[in-house]
Formats: sequence, C-alpha cells, structure tokens
Amino acid sequence: MNDGQFGPRLTIDGTRFRLWAPAAKRVDVMLAQPHAMTRGEDGWFTADIAGVTTGARYKFRIDDEIDVPDPASAFQPDDVFGPSEVIDHKAHPWRAADWRGRPWQEAVILEAHVGTFTPQGTYSAMIERLDHLVETGITALELMPLADFAGSRNWGYDGVLWYAPESAYGRPEDLKALIDAAHLRGLMVMLDVVYNHFGPEGNYLGRYAPSFFTDAHTPWGGAIDYRVGQVRAFAIENAVSWLRDYRFDGLRLDAVNAIVEPGGLSLLHDISAAAGKLAAETGRHIHLVLENGDNRASLLDADEDPPQGKYRAQWNDDYHHAWRVLMTGEKQGYYVDYQQAPISDIARSLASGFVYQGEPSAFRGGRRGEPSGHLAPTAFINFVQNHDQIGNRALGDRLESTADVRAIEAGLTVLLLSPSIPMLFMGEEWGSKSPFPFFCDFGGDLADAVRKGRRVELAWAYEAYGDEVPDALDRSSRDAAVLDWNEPTTPAAQKRLTLVRDLLKIRRKEIIPRLANATFGEASADENRLLTAHWRMGDGAMLWLLANLSEQAISHPPDQSAGTLIWGSELGDSVPPWTVLWRIG
Repeated sequence: MNDGQFGPRLTIDGTRFRLWAPAAKRVDVMLAQPHAMTRGEDGWFTADIAGVTTGARYKFRIDDEIDVPDPASAFQPDDVFGPSEVIDHKAHPWRAADWRGRPWQEAVILEAHVGTFTPQGTYSAMIERLDHLVETGITALELMPLADFAGSRNWGYDGVLWYAPESAYGRPEDLKALIDAAHLRGLMVMLDVVYNHFGPEGNYLGRYAPSFFTDAHTPWGGAIDYRVGQVRAFAIENAVSWLRDYRFDGLRLDAVNAIVEPGGLSLLHDISAAAGKLAAETGRHIHLVLENGDNRASLLDADEDPPQGKYRAQWNDDYHHAWRVLMTGEKQGYYVDYQQAPISDIARSLASGFVYQGEPSAFRGGRRGEPSGHLAPTAFINFVQNHDQIGNRALGDRLESTADVRAIEAGLTVLLLSPSIPMLFMGEEWGSKSPFPFFCDFGGDLADAVRKGRRVELAWAYEAYGDEVPDALDRSSRDAAVLDWNEPTTPAAQKRLTLVRDLLKIRRKEIIPRLANATFGEASADENRLLTAHWRMGDGAMLWLLANLSEQAISHPPDQSAGTLIWGSELGDSVPPWTVLWRIG
C-alpha cells in the first residue's frame, strides 16, 4: 500500500501504523480504543495492530493532549480535521493496465481546476468532459493541486495533507477512475504539487515534529527544512506516491524558487531521480516540469529520459507577460519588466526560451535568469493564459474581457504551432468568459486576515472597482468560476473552438512528428510589430513564422520563406493586421 517510510502499511493480519514525531513523548493510535505506539530511533513511533484493514479510520493522540490526522493520510473523508482512512492503493482494478504514457513532444496541455471544471466539481463529473478534450486536440490534462485543504473550496495551494486527494471532489478511487478514463482515451494526466509550504489551517506538524520547519519564511508561511532527512523523504515519497499509486503521468512543481534550501541541498534533483527510477522500473513516460521565477535553465533537460535529476520543462511566464503587455498594455506588478518593447520580448522568447536570461529585472530588483537558447524548444511550456494570470487579477477576468479578439486569436495561432509545448487554461479553447477569481473557505480570524491582506495587496483595485472585487471567502466567488458548458454552443465560442481544433490538427500532423531534436533558430521584430522567426526541426526541415501583431497593415515584400504554407493565406505586398502565417519545408 505504501512503500515508503510514511503512512500506514497493510500487513498479513492487520496494519502497521507509523508516525515521525520527534518532539512527542507518547503517541497512541486512536481506533475504537487507543493503542500505544512504540518509540524507536530518530523519533519514529510504530504500532502493529491485528484486524485493522482497508477502510479503518484512525487518528494519532500526541502526549494525551491532542488528536491529529496522519500527515501521510491517504484520505480524509471528513476533511483535514477528521480521522484518516486506511486505503489499499494496490487493490484498484485499473482498466488501462497497459498504459505507458506518451512522449513529451506530444504534449498539448489543458490546465484545469477540479472544483470548477464542472458544476458538480468532482473527479467523477470530469470524466464526462474528457471526450471534449480529445476532440479538441488536447493530449495532457493538468490538474491544479489536490492535496487535502481545509474547507470545501480552494485553488489547492493551501494543502496540508499532501498524500490525501481533496475529499470535497470525491474519494481516491474516484480520482483513479478519472485518470483511468483519461488513459483509455489516450490522455496523459499531470498533477500540480506544492513543496514550498503547507497551508495555514489544519497542519499540526509543528506540534510534534517542529524540525519540519526553519526560521525562514516563504510568502505563504514557514519554510520547510529539507536539510532534515525525514522531511526530505516526506516530499520525495509524496511525489512518487502520486506517480505510482494514482498513475499520474507527471508532476508540475509549484514555485520552486520559494523552496528554501539552506546549504544548497537539491531537493529537486532527488525528486527527479526518484521519479526516474520509477519510470525505468515500469517502462512509463514520466514528465516532471517546474514553475520557477528564477528562470534557472540549468535545471531543465527536455530529452533526459527517464528523469535523472533534471526536469522536462518550465512554465514560461516571460512568454505570457510579453503577450499580455502587447495585447492589453498592462502595467501593474511584474508587467513593468516588459514595457519597453513587448514585441521584442516575444521574439526573444521564441528564439531562445526565456526573456530574462541574466538581465536586470526592475520588478525583482536584481538580475534574473540563465541563458536558455541551448535547450530544446520543448523545455518551455508557453501560454497566453493560466490560473495565476487570470486568478491573481483583482476581478479574476480572462483575456476575453480586455483584449481584442483578433489579438487573442493571433496569439493562439502563434502559441499552438510553435515548437514549444503549448498550454491552455480550461475553457480557453472556446474563449470562455467565466472569471477565475481567487477563492478559499477559511473561517474565523484566518478568514478575516485573508480579507484584510487582499485589501492591502489590491488597494488600487478596491479603489477602482469597489464592491466589484470578489470576496475570496464568499461561495459566490467559487460559483462564478464554474465553467459554463452551454457556452461552447454559441456562435462566437464555436468559431474559437474551430480555430483551436484546426490549429491542433496541423500541430499533430506537421509539428509533433518533427519535434524530437528540434532546436531554436532566430526571431526578430521591427518597430511596426512585424514578427519573423524560424526553427530547425528534428527531421532537418525549417519551420517559419511571419506575423503582423499590430492593428495596421504593414507593407512587406512578398513572403520569400521556403517551404509549404501550413497556416494562413498567400500575401501580396502587405500583411493585414493580426495576420499569422506558418510555413514548413
């Protein structure tokens, strides 16, 4: 059931319970009656209890003072404050038993939040929409974090029980059924995981294992001390558990630049190596990707298969930010770094990955990034929207609310045919107008603190919009984010969906077969916002891009690029506004 150090393990006649509680003097397993645990070396407590099997619910009592859930609980049927449930992961009857995944070059990602993907907000309800993803051309479904959080609604980044899938969405077998159904349709499923902090409510580790934390702080709470062997193992085993027990095809590690590692310890390397070992043992394709504000190209290698310490790709925020500024003129926050020439920033990203490769960042107050042009284009996951870039806005509004439709469609045409890995946010494929504001379900003083903090952080927005700024704690904020599945039947949505599907058909036919061993080429943009770029594909062919990313026609000699036109129409002596052409040959 659990092949690591943490969590209960089923035995021939019962269950062995384990808890690392170095600060506790006594620990009891609370079942129908308490069972004293034996303290061993390094603060480990164990108890072998006969007759206890799958479905049993238990807690740990610490020093006769407080009852807590298992930090490695496999399921919390009554949320994070209730008892943990013993789960036998090996008993699940997988139907797609022969599934081994798909190569990374085939990835076309759709990011989704389980709780708002459907009105029901469950794992089971998502299954009904998988065929839509396949018909659209999506090959990988990426789920926002599922580690159990306090309350019934949350983005997922406040998880406190890392091994337990969120109970508000269903049971572990429901999540496995979703993944199984996706695999039967040829869809990969990836999971967002958070190893830089624990959520603010429902975490008791500080009481019995204070060495989990350092004196340092992240933007979201106390920093985790990965110098401690047991703490490091807790995260590594968690990553392997999602990949092994649920058969996720990969993980996206959230904000790794916020993982505090005194002494230079590489937790990231250890997680990659452990996942690579599992991939080698099972013959599966396992894909690990990062979100990393530091733009550390040295952590990436799209071709390392199986992983041996590095990561397939990184979410490329630079690419998004440049496009957002170009399309909307945004100036708040980190967009200040892309004001000078967003069209040139887009060209730099298309030519070599990151925009910031060691240059000074005004927003960050120092140099940011490492050279990245030597990497494969597939080491970058590009997007023009994601949960952060919608939800961290004051109103949670999508691009559809602020940008010219022609600009959005040009952005999608560049995104979906370029050699980097493309990602869409749920509903983006049809131009959804559903907002995605930040929401959570805390109570008492914590709820008040969240409200107060947002009013300080978004003071300008409250001054501009007043009561229009959603209350993150109100259920209506979550309800507003639920996708409207009637929306795709409208004419505008049908037009957008047809565009995305047609582009992904071209990608599947012309781009994906040539992605292995593709390399960056060159890109440039002039003062009129005429963009040109080319890449050498893995079969030796050249992929060419010509795009007018402006509102005026641009005089231009007839396109002399070699190769066959795979998207767009032949031009005369000018390029119409927001026109994108792709050639290959």
